Amino acid sequence: MSGMDDSSSSMSHMAIFQTAMATPLYTTNWTPTSTGTYAATCIFCIALAAIFRGLLALKSVQETKWLDAELNRRYVVVNGKAPLAQTLSHDSLAKTLVLSENGVEENVMVVQRRTSRARPWRVTVDPIRAALDTVIAGVGYLLMLAVMSMNVGYFLSVLGGTFLGSLIIGRYTTSAEH
Repeated sequence: MSGMDDSSSSMSHMAIFQTAMATPLYTTNWTPTSTGTYAATCIFCIALAAIFRGLLALKSVQETKWLDAELNRRYVVVNGKAPLAQTLSHDSLAKTLVLSENGVEENVMVVQRRTSRARPWRVTVDPIRAALDTVIAGVGYLLMLAVMSMNVGYFLSVLGGTFLGSLIIGRYTTSAEH
C-alpha cells in the first residue's frame, strides 16, 4: 500500500504556473515581500537573461578570433618567390586570362593542410574557453531555476531578458551557439 501512497502524493504536486509575489528565488532569504521587491527580482531576471545572451555573443566572437588566429598561423612568407602576377607581367602571351589554382596568389604558402575538424589544444585558448563555457552553463542553470519556480512574472522576465539581449547583441551570436 505504501507504493500507492507514493504515487498519489506525487500526483498532487502538479506543476502549474502561479502569480504569487512571495515566490522565493534561489533561496528562502530572497523572497519578495512587496511589489517593489518583486519588481526588482523580475528586473534581476531580465538582466540575467540579457547577460546570458551577451555571454553567448562573447563566446561566438572569441571563437571567431581564435579560429582566425589559428588560420593565420598556417601561412608563412616564402622568401625569394615572386608572386604570380609579377611573373606573368614579363610573359606577353599570358596577359589575356590567368587563373591560379590558389585564387589570388600572394607571397605565402600553406605550411600544413587542415586534416581534422578538431583544432589543436592551446594553453592560451582552451582554459579561457572552458571558463567561459562554465560561466554560461552557470547562468543558464540560474535562469532555469527561475523558470522552474513556476512564477509567471519570473518566467516572463526571463523571456523578456532573452528578447532584450538578442535584440541588442544577438547579431554577434552564431546560430550554432543558440
